[in-house]
Amino acid sequence: MEKEAAKLVEYFRREGVDYLLFSHEPVHTSEQASKARGVPLKTGVKALLLKDDAGRFVLADLAADRRVDLKKLQTLARTGRLHFATRAEVLGLTNCEPGSVHPLGNLFGIPTYFDRSVLENEFVNFNIGELTQSARIRSADLARLLRIEPGDFAL
Repeated sequence: MEKEAAKLVEYFRREGVDYLLFSHEPVHTSEQASKARGVPLKTGVKALLLKDDAGRFVLADLAADRRVDLKKLQTLARTGRLHFATRAEVLGLTNCEPGSVHPLGNLFGIPTYFDRSVLENEFVNFNIGELTQSARIRSADLARLLRIEPGDFAL
């Protein structure tokens, strides 16, 4: 297990989170990840790294079967126009390949927002810093670990 994945698993243990790990072929999209894990797409969590025009980053977590409404997220985050971070920015801030970023932005020191759609499933699935490693935890545990209130910014 690589560094970021091992750090996240240790965090789960410290926080008393029950988890299940998946090893699978490399996945780059939510659809590929869902298929590799053998779970419905809606149980996945997309963790999208976004940057505003002032150079500030935010992480947006939403159910994998949804799309981000950037205008709603901009309002929620009280920021200017948002756009997706570059591959170099993702690597530099998270030490993760795009597509493998986990939803716990607080562990990266990145302000994080999560959409209510994440809580529609009892369990959620997401990559844990590796394109070949995923975890399943209770959505309530994810909300507890994020320590923030959910918002509404998914389509």
